[in-house]
Amino acid sequence: MQSVVEFDNVGLRYGTGAETLTDLSFTLYPGSFYFLTGASGAGKTSLLKLLYLAHRPSRGAIRMFGHDAITLPRDRLPGFRRRIGVVFQDFRLVPHLSTFDNIALPLRIAGIQEKDLKSPVTEMLDWIGLTERADARPATLSGGEQQRVAIARAVIGRPEMLVADEPTGNVDPEMARRLLQLFAALNKLGTTVVVATHDIHLLQEIDGAQMMRLDKGRLSDPTGSLRHPPRPLVLKN
Repeated sequence: MQSVVEFDNVGLRYGTGAETLTDLSFTLYPGSFYFLTGASGAGKTSLLKLLYLAHRPSRGAIRMFGHDAITLPRDRLPGFRRRIGVVFQDFRLVPHLSTFDNIALPLRIAGIQEKDLKSPVTEMLDWIGLTERADARPATLSGGEQQRVAIARAVIGRPEMLVADEPTGNVDPEMARRLLQLFAALNKLGTTVVVATHDIHLLQEIDGAQMMRLDKGRLSDPTGSLRHPPRPLVLKN
């Protein structure tokens, strides 16, 4: 099976300090679902930044979608990033756009015509429970509502890879489960999903999901599972 991402002895250092990430080697396959865990300061957000091409590593090799991601020319980066959905911990919604327009943004960037936008965006608004807030600006939304909009924006274009940093941190348990179902549905369509979380209860929700655990910048994979294609996912009732 062709991989989506391959890390080979990757290290990341900020400035002249000690390495934040050290000797990371793993493979992510199409349709895989990973929970990225670890204590605060373990390097989870730094690893996510490498995955969505916000940073380049200090050393090692990264291949993404069959290409060398480190030597990728800058003019090709935007095209690569459009293949990756990102849920940021600080949401990063466009403040002057409505809920509807924030969610529709990736489709518009991809060149989808306006007449084809309404149906998928309306369906997504219904799924995240914000139909009545379609015209609201981000400043008028609660933290949990903003988080739901950020997630909807990340998944609506059916990216090849979804990277989510604490995506359920601002929502109640029932909505967290609903959002996890959304990720699982996207995953079954072939999207590779990486969810960074402190919530160990999420790990119990999906059979077949694999765990990537960071400890002081090093990846723990005692079973070697990160080198093999995933098992089918089953969302628990």
